[in-house]
Amino acid sequence: MILFRHGDRAVFAFGFAKSVQANISKGDLALLRDAATEALEWNGEELDRLVESGTLVEIEDGNDDEG
Repeated sequence: MILFRHGDRAVFAFGFAKSVQANISKGDLALLRDAATEALEWNGEELDRLVESGTLVEIEDGNDDEG
């Protein structure tokens, strides 16, 4: 599940195999909505700080041609 996408960045929050779990619970949906609201406030500098601190993990797309 993607919380948000902006430019060349996307924030993934939750993933599951449909064969293991049909849908997310109402409680999980509420938590993800709260997380998305917070994540939308992050600028590039804040995202970099969160990655550097280990709070977020950056996943490279394998495309060296940024921009």
